[in-house]
Amino acid sequence: MDVVALGESMVTFLPSRPGRLADVPSFERTIGGAESNVACVLAAAGHTTRWVGRVGADGFGDHLVRAIGAYGVDVTAVRRDPGRPTGVYFRTAGDRAGDDHEVAYYRAGSAASAMSVTNTDLAACRAARVLHLTGITAALSADCLALLHELTAPAPGGPRPLVSFDVNHRPGLWRADPSGARVLLTLARRAGLVFVGEDEAEQAWGITGGPAAIREALPEPDLLVVKQGGHGATAFRTTPPSPPAGPRPPAGSLSLTEPAPRVTVTSAPGAGDAFAAGFLSATLRGLPLRQRLRHGHLMAAAALTAPGDLAPPPARAHADRLAALDDTAWGRLRLGPGWTDTAEGAEEEVRTP
Repeated sequence: MDVVALGESMVTFLPSRPGRLADVPSFERTIGGAESNVACVLAAAGHTTRWVGRVGADGFGDHLVRAIGAYGVDVTAVRRDPGRPTGVYFRTAGDRAGDDHEVAYYRAGSAASAMSVTNTDLAACRAARVLHLTGITAALSADCLALLHELTAPAPGGPRPLVSFDVNHRPGLWRADPSGARVLLTLARRAGLVFVGEDEAEQAWGITGGPAAIREALPEPDLLVVKQGGHGATAFRTTPPSPPAGPRPPAGSLSLTEPAPRVTVTSAPGAGDAFAAGFLSATLRGLPLRQRLRHGHLMAAAALTAPGDLAPPPARAHADRLAALDDTAWGRLRLGPGWTDTAEGAEEEVRTP
């Protein structure tokens, strides 16, 4: 596999119209989950992916496995739990950062929270070029945290996948555990590639000095990507690449900031997962660091301009063409709903004044 993603996926209920949860009359069923979102987007972009998770032996579990598999994701390592339910959640139509945004999670005691070292197919997790994890899983239970420690532990010998870790700080999940910030920092330091939002770093770790300060607190990962919302993202890379053995060169010897294109936002949820998928896709293809950041921005723009947590990615040739624009043309990009449907060569649908 190119990428294996491990974590909880839930059935998501999206409102039929804007308003408070108390006032919305009906909801549309879909799927959500940071890790499976990454696997689905990468599969749609032409990569081989596997989702490893645990769902209940119920109809919602059936739906999740079927829906994620329909994206072309391998789901053979998903386990069914006869004693615990599949997690579900409801959310309002507003932006996650808005004052009117509501989310109601029903995931306590879910099948995914029972994932552990003993009931998870570790070989299936490691049989990939990249193993993608997030801090959400670490917050589900002590067993889930132990599983992440096992999967991020240094391998005694033999090949191991690149461990990609998206911090995904969710304060609500850590409310009963004040050690959450420290746990996330420890896991991030064990990964080879880390994604973290500038706002997350301030909220979880109290880091207020921007990307450089975050890198100073996280010198261990060979690749650190600091997401800065609509402003762009900054990547730090250890150079030259760490050798298989011997001393590590100083971290942070190369950094690059790439602005994000302007986007007409339809729905914000899922954009961070899409960014990770775009960056990972370009990494798997061996593209330069600037192109990796731009592909991350383009995948995020696909999610931002479509409803729901998952959106069809742009065709690879179309994304490559946009990512190869010179700095001036890239800075003029305006991406709105439907831009991913632009046929090859039909650049007028992507507004570049």
